[in-house]
Amino acid sequence: MFKNHPIGLYTLALTNTCERFGHYIMLAIFTLFLQVKFGFTAAYTATIIGGFLSFVYFTPLLGGMIADKYWGYEKTIRIGIFIMFSGYFLLAFCVKFFKEENFILWMVIISLLIISIGIGFFKGNLQVLVGNLYDMQKYQNQRDNAFSIYYMTLNIGTIFAPTIAKTVTDFILSNCELFYNAKIPAVAHQFINKTINEKGIIELTKLADLQPVRSCNLIAFSNLYINKLSESYDYVFWIACLIHIVLLFIFLFFKKTYRPVINNCFKQLTLNSKQNVENILTSQQIKERIIVLIKVYFIVAFFWMAFDQNWLTLTFFARDYIVTEVDGLNRIEFDIISLSLIAFAVYSLIGVLRSKNKIKQWIFISITITFILLIFIEYNYNINSKILIGPEIFQQFNPFFVIVLTPIFVYLFNFLAKKKIEPSAPCKIGIGMIVSSLGYIILVIGSFNLVTPAELERLGGSSDILLSPNWLIITYFTLTSAELLLSPIGISFVSKVAPPQYKGVMMGGWFVSTAVGGYLVSFIGYLWGSIQLWKVWGILVICCLLSALYTFSIIKKVEKVSK
Repeated sequence: MFKNHPIGLYTLALTNTCERFGHYIMLAIFTLFLQVKFGFTAAYTATIIGGFLSFVYFTPLLGGMIADKYWGYEKTIRIGIFIMFSGYFLLAFCVKFFKEENFILWMVIISLLIISIGIGFFKGNLQVLVGNLYDMQKYQNQRDNAFSIYYMTLNIGTIFAPTIAKTVTDFILSNCELFYNAKIPAVAHQFINKTINEKGIIELTKLADLQPVRSCNLIAFSNLYINKLSESYDYVFWIACLIHIVLLFIFLFFKKTYRPVINNCFKQLTLNSKQNVENILTSQQIKERIIVLIKVYFIVAFFWMAFDQNWLTLTFFARDYIVTEVDGLNRIEFDIISLSLIAFAVYSLIGVLRSKNKIKQWIFISITITFILLIFIEYNYNINSKILIGPEIFQQFNPFFVIVLTPIFVYLFNFLAKKKIEPSAPCKIGIGMIVSSLGYIILVIGSFNLVTPAELERLGGSSDILLSPNWLIITYFTLTSAELLLSPIGISFVSKVAPPQYKGVMMGGWFVSTAVGGYLVSFIGYLWGSIQLWKVWGILVICCLLSALYTFSIIKKVEKVSK
């Protein structure tokens, strides 16, 4: 999996890992921050999150155009990093130093716009550089593997983001003699705004009594808790800001590793070379490729609508309908050290399967056994008998499954390729849409007996029925499996099929489809109220299945163009 790749792949992958860490440590708590700081409803929060997710993935189209026509890829990426840093700095600064809430809200929105523009300059063009590395003859057969590695490594940073975000918020709260309870912010805002009912007051009093710094005055307690929790989230924003200094250093210091493909299209497409490109691809072929890519973008938009619920309705679900304390074997799932050891064990086990040398096999077997023993020691001696969990911690499971499942998927596809039965990229995308529907079928089953969010609010914010975290973890496992069938394969497909003179724009088009999916996220958020939960998840099931059906209906045309 890791053999026969240019060193530039790892430089670009590490750069993206740092950027994604900053982005996801912010996103891990951003939905919660909006509701804690401003007391927003689910619908209002959905509007902001959906708008941000759409804009952040729409701007790569602009970034691709600028890189293709004016600045080239490396310069555009550099400017993007600086813009992202500025956006995160403004976000952290305004929350820390300004007091007037309406002004802070406007500064938050402006910060999100700046971050989105920076990501637009950065993200798509970085992936174009990765694709350009594999335009070289000796690396062409490694393109899909390369994007799987690239996709996996960015999740190495992402997996630690929720844990670090939770550690920071817990530390700040503990210094104020408080601890995190997901139910407090909503009822505290209701109390401050005088919209709370009698059950809510009883629930708030009960929750306040559990805190070490109990105040007899519920107003004082409510304000204190909201302010300190908001302050803890601001420290997370500062971490997101500072990581961009690290990624700029990596990108510039190791520039020589990817220097040969910095401006693969930008400088070489002079008038003469443009003519050469047109001789290779006719106008009709260019048109066919663009049309095929647009059809793929349409399909992918519905996947991202389902997948990006991670940042909205799945966070609401984790906060309101999942138990807040785990014991037994479930503790392993919420211990980042155990998860890391499991990932190492999987990789060493893959080494056993791939090694033909018996000595190497026994070495990998010994390493695998060692990691299993370390997991046993961690479980029995280092993890608390009971672990409190917050809603943001569930966002560690998607990157964890990406890291663990990527070598398995690569091994599987290599095995199928040797047997000459590997599915084509469009076929993998169709299968991915079916698998993503299965993820929400799981939640449909789990949500049948749960009250609606509106009814939950009338009950004081506390549900009588709380589900095991395994319902959500299995959903994340299924959605991640779908993601690995669709996202890195789709990016590789775009880099392969896109006409050379439009690579930046067409990679931007991939992100526009993600942007559309991000905007559609908010539509599901608007349903989060009086409608039964199983119906909310059922809508996502239907969308995924219809997208899969459309994929298989056009698959022959797509495969023909991609050959």
